[in-house]
Amino acid sequence: MTAPQHETPPTSAIDLRFLAAELTGKCQLACGHCYASSGPSGDHGTMTVPDWKNVINQAVALGTRQVQFIGGEPTQHPGLTDLIGHTLAAGAEVEVYSNLVHVPDPMWETFSQPGVQLATSFYTDDAREHMLITGRNTLNRTRNNITAALERGIPLRAGMVRVLDGQRLDEGQELLQRLGVTRIGVDRMRLLGRPSPDVQDPAELCGACGRGSAAVLPDGSLTPCPLARTMRGGNVLTTSLTDILSGVTWTQLLAQVPARVGPECEPEKNSCRPTKQDGQDCPPSEKPACDPRFCNPDRNPPGKK
Repeated sequence: MTAPQHETPPTSAIDLRFLAAELTGKCQLACGHCYASSGPSGDHGTMTVPDWKNVINQAVALGTRQVQFIGGEPTQHPGLTDLIGHTLAAGAEVEVYSNLVHVPDPMWETFSQPGVQLATSFYTDDAREHMLITGRNTLNRTRNNITAALERGIPLRAGMVRVLDGQRLDEGQELLQRLGVTRIGVDRMRLLGRPSPDVQDPAELCGACGRGSAAVLPDGSLTPCPLARTMRGGNVLTTSLTDILSGVTWTQLLAQVPARVGPECEPEKNSCRPTKQDGQDCPPSEKPACDPRFCNPDRNPPGKK
């Protein structure tokens, strides 16, 4: 008997509105809560610039509206400017999630292009507390570059993560507001990656991973979310996005992620409103809400300024 043939679903049936591109594991900081375990000794992985362009082209063809460049620290990757220009030319918007510790002068011109926005992590208004969290005395650099970005009219949002008991989150948020940052998300530390090297519990995820979004890691692995980096559905260096996203392995991975529940989150009623305590977006404030039906009057939908 001939084995039954399974047709690949049409690309119109694949839901991929948001792609996170983790360009590198290099970072100036050594944050103890880093889900990617990145740091100064990290590398750029095996994905080349042409590889990244290829996967971005595939993503845009599948309906991706925004590509988010992350790391590590994406400004440490020598191809970032080229990849931003390629993404814009392909028809998608760009968000660069940077620690804003160091922005080379030519990079400001890149960030100032229409369709590009910035995001950064911020923890406290206290330099000593910041150094305890990040391993580096860089609070003033990040603060100054936030100001520089806003002065240039570059859209910018900040994600704050609760890492320490008694952390000065409220004071840090007030500082951001004084600087002119209006989009601020707050979340707890997720026990994934460096905070929990031995156990990777899918229950720590936001519950919307892989539903309209995916992430490519520096080695080409495709995962539902950068935080879910051990949940790998395939590799874009050997398999197309269409084949991975329509495959059995991807479906099985998504089934492992507990769905979001509770009165604040009822996606089937188009009323998903995560609370302030849970981040007000797709935790850990790393990217716009995964679910397009997420509705919060204080935030703009993904891809909008």
